[in-house]
Amino acid sequence: MNILQINSSARSVGSESTRLADALVAKIVAANAGAAVTRRDLAANPHPVLDEPALQALFTPADQRTAEQAARVALDDALIAQVQAADVIVIGAPTYNFGITAQLKTWFDAIARAGVTFKYGATGPIGLLTGKKVYVTLSRGGVHRDGPSDTQLAHIKMFLSFVGLTDVQYVFAEGLGMGPEAVSKAQAQAEAEINAILV
Repeated sequence: MNILQINSSARSVGSESTRLADALVAKIVAANAGAAVTRRDLAANPHPVLDEPALQALFTPADQRTAEQAARVALDDALIAQVQAADVIVIGAPTYNFGITAQLKTWFDAIARAGVTFKYGATGPIGLLTGKKVYVTLSRGGVHRDGPSDTQLAHIKMFLSFVGLTDVQYVFAEGLGMGPEAVSKAQAQAEAEINAILV
């Protein structure tokens, strides 16, 4: 089993979403002898944003790219290869200002590649990253689950489905900015959710 862990917090230390992702991965590894884990920390190793030079590189035929363009595309290729090789993907996803982090958006932009991770058919897009299990640990300062302010979850669900990642389970830790008692409650609930989904 190949496990890919994506930490998308801007914090390389002290992130609750990363702590929960670590706990979830540890539990999966404990139940699957020989499992290999690849971790990508998008704060410690930031991926370049999708800007105009990157778009020009991606839309230039491979045999016509400059060395600089080829190098830029190769950065995205490496992330796509990690996802393609993974059997299980664990994403640590904190909520920043009601949405996903810039780090996670950059990762989404890097792995969304027409003809590689999705394609368009007669009835619309078809995701090509199929047959993988995904877990997402979501941490929030407030409480947004199932409410109109939870735009983050809708974005994540839509994107993962778009590229074919449809077998997804979510772990929530909410109210982390609402005092020590709320933090303890959120952590206990999140850990209970992890135990429930990884029996």
